[in-house]
Amino acid sequence: MRIYLLLVLILLQAGVSFPLSGQTDREPPLSPVLMLVSVVQPTGNPELRWELSPSPDVAGYVVYSFRNGEGYAIDTLKNPLADVFIHYGSGASFFRESYVVAAFDHSLNISPLSNVISTMFASARIDTCSGKIQLNWNNYPSFPYAVTGYRILLSVGGGGYSEAGTTAPDVLQLTIDDFVFDSDYCFLVEAILDGIDRTSVSNRTCINTRMQRPPRWINADFASVTGGNNIELSFTIDPLSEITLFDLEKDGAQSGGFRQIARLSSDNGMVRYTDTQPDLGIINTYRLSAVNNCGNALVTSNTASSIVLDLQRSGNDIRLTWNSYRKWMGAISGYTLLVNTGNGFTEKATIFPPDTSITIRYSDLMYEVTGPEICFAVSAQESSNPYLINGISMSNYICTEVTENIAVPNVFTPDGDGINDLFRPVLSFTPPAYHLTISDKAGRVVFESSDHNESWDGSKGGNPLPQGVYLWFLKVTTPSGKPVSRTGNVTIFKNR
Repeated sequence: MRIYLLLVLILLQAGVSFPLSGQTDREPPLSPVLMLVSVVQPTGNPELRWELSPSPDVAGYVVYSFRNGEGYAIDTLKNPLADVFIHYGSGASFFRESYVVAAFDHSLNISPLSNVISTMFASARIDTCSGKIQLNWNNYPSFPYAVTGYRILLSVGGGGYSEAGTTAPDVLQLTIDDFVFDSDYCFLVEAILDGIDRTSVSNRTCINTRMQRPPRWINADFASVTGGNNIELSFTIDPLSEITLFDLEKDGAQSGGFRQIARLSSDNGMVRYTDTQPDLGIINTYRLSAVNNCGNALVTSNTASSIVLDLQRSGNDIRLTWNSYRKWMGAISGYTLLVNTGNGFTEKATIFPPDTSITIRYSDLMYEVTGPEICFAVSAQESSNPYLINGISMSNYICTEVTENIAVPNVFTPDGDGINDLFRPVLSFTPPAYHLTISDKAGRVVFESSDHNESWDGSKGGNPLPQGVYLWFLKVTTPSGKPVSRTGNVTIFKNR
């Protein structure tokens, strides 16, 4: 029913008249036989030829594109003697096309679909390393005429076609190992048919036999530590390069002993790779080489080196040192020190080359600490890259434990002279949880606070308390999560 309705629509669009009532003829005509499908050169349009339906009542023919077991109407021919059709605008130059034909009578009865015949699609590729051109094509059906073999025609530099070879009917490829480099080669494949003076011709497929164009340059964008333990690498390739295969090499000991660790393909002019097993205690150096079809390295990038950060701590001083990022094509514009006190890395300082060290005081950071350790990293920034690909490289992370000291004075003098007038525990960190309670000898609470920054001024309810000994009780949670409970006493001493 779907094919019938589609045919009605096509016939209406084509201006075919047919009876609208009283239709009694329901016998469809016999199917035509599709005889030949061939791609016409130089247009690349498929030409179909078929044997007319033997039925006496034939009004014309419908040509279908055949896909996934179903016919999709292309055109209707209102001529009972039509036996040839050229499919303009087909994709036969790019892929295999399949066709069927059906006949219809004056009562719009449509025959079953004919046999299926597909165009031949040929493709050629060159292997410049082995000096061979490989030509492949799909088989042409041996019905209604048997295929006795294939003839390959060759044109060089736009000249006329000549025979380049023949194959048996079950051989669908031909290798040509005698050709001139940097020339245009075009091919046609003909299916030789038994019992007919015509051949089915494939699409025209052409190649140029020049060698692959290697990249003029490969830029090592960066070698950067990511995820704590991996080194991420990025390389940018000359966009005019025709080579897409690359060897990645690594020297992990700075001994000049590069070894291959991966063979990679470029993606839109980029090569990315993550080294998941680097030794972050040493400088890891990488380079990328373009590999031609012969497996030979042609062009090698500049090297990309990791930054190794080291930490030495002495009392309140934390000294950080690192190696200079090596061999960017541009220059190092500077280094950035990043610090993570528990809530992620933030920028703390900018260091300009050639300096590769900085000393910071722990006391400048201790009240920012919210975790068990303070971690550091250094990033290097490139400038003046000749290809405008300024890289950024991150060092390894290195950490030091936080200092969790608690000191509580045992005497203070709240006499208003501005010296030692307030009492509170002294912490070397910002506590996630804090509670301080102070009571007199009778156990009465005179001061209570959950703010570690709040001090006691020796009063209760705004009234100064007398000189004497008071008891304190402190509960603190440290940044490392350790709960601390301490008790002691403090003496109020008044100088006047």
